[in-house]
Amino acid sequence: MTSSSMLKTRSEHLCHGGRVGFYSHPSEALGLEARFAVFVPPGVTAARPAPVVHVLAGLTCTEETFFIKAHALAEAARLGLALVATDTSPRGANVPGEEESWDFGTGAGFYLDATQAPWSRHYRMGSYIARELPAVTEQLFPLDGARRGIMGHSMGGHGALVHALHAPEFWKSVSAFAPIAHPSAVPWGEKAFTGYLGPDRQTWRAHDAVCLLEDGYRHPTDILIDQGEADQFLERELKPDLLEDAACKAGQSLRIRRHAGYDHSYWFVQSFAADHIRHHAEVLGRV
Repeated sequence: MTSSSMLKTRSEHLCHGGRVGFYSHPSEALGLEARFAVFVPPGVTAARPAPVVHVLAGLTCTEETFFIKAHALAEAARLGLALVATDTSPRGANVPGEEESWDFGTGAGFYLDATQAPWSRHYRMGSYIARELPAVTEQLFPLDGARRGIMGHSMGGHGALVHALHAPEFWKSVSAFAPIAHPSAVPWGEKAFTGYLGPDRQTWRAHDAVCLLEDGYRHPTDILIDQGEADQFLERELKPDLLEDAACKAGQSLRIRRHAGYDHSYWFVQSFAADHIRHHAEVLGRV
């Protein structure tokens, strides 16, 4: 467990009456320094901790991306919702080839634990998200772990869906922007899963939201997804229709809102980020 003495504060700033900070710490799961960001809304104390939503960003992004580009902090401050954002991969693992592709290796950890050498030593974002980061942040900041949600964009949307379906009592609310809904069946996912998990596609199913729904996993709340219809990756990489079909067959409550003209960028994300903050605040307020 990270103590306050082991936490490195990179910067802190007042924002919408609350405080946003960027930090790093030695991660047991990654075996390297890990970076994360936290927004604590105004009026929160140790006696009155805030419900919290973890935010997972997409390929090539960092822990700073959502906080800076999504324009979500004003609504989080208004509703008293804390946010935690993580980096998208370990940094400095020095794995041969990790800097060669923008969609594999550095900045592309896919929020899973690699099982294949040489990636398996440090590429363990699955354990970091599922256990270590919530424990660290809830120890060091006034966050209410009994009211915890997860959301993400693109690769991060994939991560949010998979983690929430695996642990619905831990992640009590879930949403996504343009998620990689069926990674086992698209080039981004096939590349990452082959490298991190090996060629056996059966092992991939545990990291694929469509497959998880087919295999009996459910989340008890409504899953909110926003998708731009002009998204340049829609047909090749995202496959929301397959997620919608799997959810319908599984009886999983799912809202996919499709938006004409919107692409995959943070211009799209910031257009609907406040809706996602309200979605999480509503669900977590009922917990």
